[in-house]
Amino acid sequence: MEQFKLFDAEFKFMCIVWEAEPLTTRRLTELCRERLGWKRTTTYTVLRKLSDRGILQNEHSTVSSIVKREQVQKYESEVIVEKAFDGSLPKFIATFLNDKTLSDDEAEEMKRLIDRHKEGKR
Repeated sequence: MEQFKLFDAEFKFMCIVWEAEPLTTRRLTELCRERLGWKRTTTYTVLRKLSDRGILQNEHSTVSSIVKREQVQKYESEVIVEKAFDGSLPKFIATFLNDKTLSDDEAEEMKRLIDRHKEGKR
């Protein structure tokens, strides 16, 4: 599971890949220069590190993800709930919604999600 841990710069880099994949290494360096202000060498260093960790693949100068955005989001959200809320999803939701309001559609969507994920209902 630790494989899905990304530092902030790596996550921003991966967002570029996820949005444009598959993409050439040349196009990736252009996008990283435009969006992140990175030099070509920085892009290639991060690309190599993420490839070595099994998060990306770079075959014949074409980059694509092995780990999908949803996998990283799931990992990160589980870490936050565990670390900051002692693993309690209700505590997390209560804190998150503390000063927010939900539209009727959002409330209904949340109810559907809860119903779908109740024990014995999957």
